[in-house]
Amino acid sequence: MRIVIIGGGPGGYVAAIRAAQLGAEVTLIEDKYLGGTCLNIGCIPTKVLLYTTDLIDVLENDAKEMGIIVSGYEADWSKLQKRKKKIVKKLVSGVSGLFENNNVTTVTGKGSFLNDHQILVKSKNGDGSLAKESIIDFDFAIIATGSKPIMIPIPGIDLPGVITSEEALSLDSVPESLCIIGGGVIGCEFASVYHAFGCKVTIIEMLPDIVAVMDHDIAKPLKDKFAKEGIEIFTSTKVGSIQKTNEGLSVKTSSTDGEKSFLSEKVLVSVGRKPVIDALSLTKVAIETEAGAIKVNKNMRTNIENIYAVGDCNGGVMLAHVASSEGIVAAESIMGKKSNIDFRTIPYCVYTKPEMAGVGMTEAQAKAKGYDVKTVITPMYINSKAMIMGETTGIIKYIADATTGEILGLHMAGPRATDLIVEGALAIRLEATIDEIISTIHAHPTVGEALLEAAHAVHGDAIHLMK
Repeated sequence: MRIVIIGGGPGGYVAAIRAAQLGAEVTLIEDKYLGGTCLNIGCIPTKVLLYTTDLIDVLENDAKEMGIIVSGYEADWSKLQKRKKKIVKKLVSGVSGLFENNNVTTVTGKGSFLNDHQILVKSKNGDGSLAKESIIDFDFAIIATGSKPIMIPIPGIDLPGVITSEEALSLDSVPESLCIIGGGVIGCEFASVYHAFGCKVTIIEMLPDIVAVMDHDIAKPLKDKFAKEGIEIFTSTKVGSIQKTNEGLSVKTSSTDGEKSFLSEKVLVSVGRKPVIDALSLTKVAIETEAGAIKVNKNMRTNIENIYAVGDCNGGVMLAHVASSEGIVAAESIMGKKSNIDFRTIPYCVYTKPEMAGVGMTEAQAKAKGYDVKTVITPMYINSKAMIMGETTGIIKYIADATTGEILGLHMAGPRATDLIVEGALAIRLEATIDEIISTIHAHPTVGEALLEAAHAVHGDAIHLMK
């Protein structure tokens, strides 16, 4: 079985390894770097920056109380950039090692379809000129070409100093001021990073709230912290244009409060991403698309029987862990194994401080689907481990079926929320109830105990929360 995969990101490289494990002869085509956006210019490098941001927060706000007297420190952006590159390089090398270990062949270049059994690969020289062309035959193909940032079509969007998340990761120096268009996950994470390094940050969000993917109660602790730190947030605000002035870049906005202008040295556009599929020659094999994405079924198969598409390019949930899961489903389906994804169990994570995470339905979604829901919100400050860590800001919210007690959603803000959310994902996958969480012993002292306490609170009998 010959399988060719176009794209070496978390969807493509995981699919390649899984297919090879199952006995396929696998070739992966990648035109830039193994690991894709996530590993090189997305998830991983962003979290490297955010980890340092957390350390700065501890030094400035908690160290003295914890018995550490810091006479002075320097946040060195250039050294942090070096650390980021070192970690990325090591992880990319790890993917290469896994390919070698699993006998996956890598071809450098851009792949496009000639027909439903052949792919043309074009590789380039360092100067951009065509180096060579080759044709690869396949029995099955998996498209995993990912996505790229959306640039909103407004005047001034192409001005120098208007950047995407990719450029924001690697600026030579920290700007004095940054206006972020888009208060979603990416926007809020970069707001945390640049504020920690002394940049004046303003967030402009078109929707009524920031981090709209989360349950409406979960973003409040972050909004409160941003306000306390001096990060300005303007919601329900639309950006009309960006203009260059002698003082910097002027972002023109409008809202129910009228028109405003925001002046900053740099402007970060983080309003979402779109699939990268234009260069694949999909029309040559009549692959169906919808709204700029490749249409797939539950097994990730396109309308062409032997061609699959995983990750951001199929227009689903644009998260690395979803792409990897879809890659496994595609590989296993091709190799004759029954495989599927339970999309109810996809965790959403935001690596700000406090961290935010959610899985399953929000309260609004559950009610919209007709559920009689029971919800509870418990504070993180009653948790002993959170107190020890000096991170008591946060809440936990369960969404449960009022009749059966089945857990429909779990949402939280607070320390290690992004690590703890897997308990909620597993609970939803197993259709667990609140009582089953209560009957599961949670280690003490851990932040995870907060999930147990919140489960007790659903019944109104939290142990450590006063009535």
